[in-house]
Amino acid sequence: MPDFGKYTKELRKLIDDANHIMLICHINPDGDAIGAMLGLRRWILSLGKNAEMISPNALQKFLLWMNDVDKVVDFHHNIEEGTKLISEADLIIMVDFNSTSRMGKAEQLVLSSNARKVMIDHHPDPGTFTDMKISDVSRSSTSELVYFLVNAMEGKEFNDAEFITAVYVGIITDTGNFEHGYYTGDTMRTVGHLLDMGVNKEKIYNHIFSNFSPDRIRLKGFALHSRMVVHQDLHTAYIWLTKEDLERFNHVKGDTEGFANVLLTIKGIVLSVLFVERTGFVKMSLRSKGSFNANVLSRQCFNGGGHRNAAGGEMKGTIHDVVQHFENTLPSYRKELDDAATEMAI
Repeated sequence: MPDFGKYTKELRKLIDDANHIMLICHINPDGDAIGAMLGLRRWILSLGKNAEMISPNALQKFLLWMNDVDKVVDFHHNIEEGTKLISEADLIIMVDFNSTSRMGKAEQLVLSSNARKVMIDHHPDPGTFTDMKISDVSRSSTSELVYFLVNAMEGKEFNDAEFITAVYVGIITDTGNFEHGYYTGDTMRTVGHLLDMGVNKEKIYNHIFSNFSPDRIRLKGFALHSRMVVHQDLHTAYIWLTKEDLERFNHVKGDTEGFANVLLTIKGIVLSVLFVERTGFVKMSLRSKGSFNANVLSRQCFNGGGHRNAAGGEMKGTIHDVVQHFENTLPSYRKELDDAATEMAI
């Protein structure tokens, strides 16, 4: 856990001294990335300063209800505007990622900027490409980390409706409403404070977890019925979806969110993977239980990474090639899978 006294003093000075602050999250931003970015910006605005926001690409539809998301610049579709914001910035704060490749097409522009750079993140193995690095893997989410940083810099609870909403969104999305991921007593105490301050949990839950289209529900049913493979002997289950499958069910960004988690509800399964075919490559979402390290598997086999129990990756080729590569690789992890399954059965 970082020394908040040291970091908050330095971070507050950087913010106070900056004239043009820019916040940037990772490509394909999830609820935590957007929650952390919006929450931090909300506090910066309370100081009488402004902060611009960039996402490397478009936001998922289930996040578009949040206040001020319309002020997030989609760099992929607004390169000229995004480039201008990066060039003007004298302080760039990167939230919810620790590898430069996660900035997509904005990567080189940000790295070549003369602005002071800060990383705020909770993923393991952070890179060394910023002037200041605030990394705390003990937090459930970057939004939870932002909550502690802001309150430390404020010197008290920052009781602002939009701030607490953004933090709450980040926490519940990165933990699947506390069904998976990493969270501690501190996380639950934070949630308790947010509830005491009036966060509207029912409204937020409905926007995030009860806002699906009929096509998305049909896609999920099809995936579980026709595209699910279970290897009980290896404590593993996976779903594979082709581009044609996605088109058949009018897929929109975010429709497959959470599919991998469903497979972990199968008795004895400690590793689940979702394979989704794109043009020329396949994206993977890996989830695991207990001691099995999905992050290691993703890094070693799929050019990815993440947390111990939640990781992602991608690989060039057709979905059939990638799934076969996974099938060939999986037995080499038998001992780790067996050990995790035994621990979970205790």
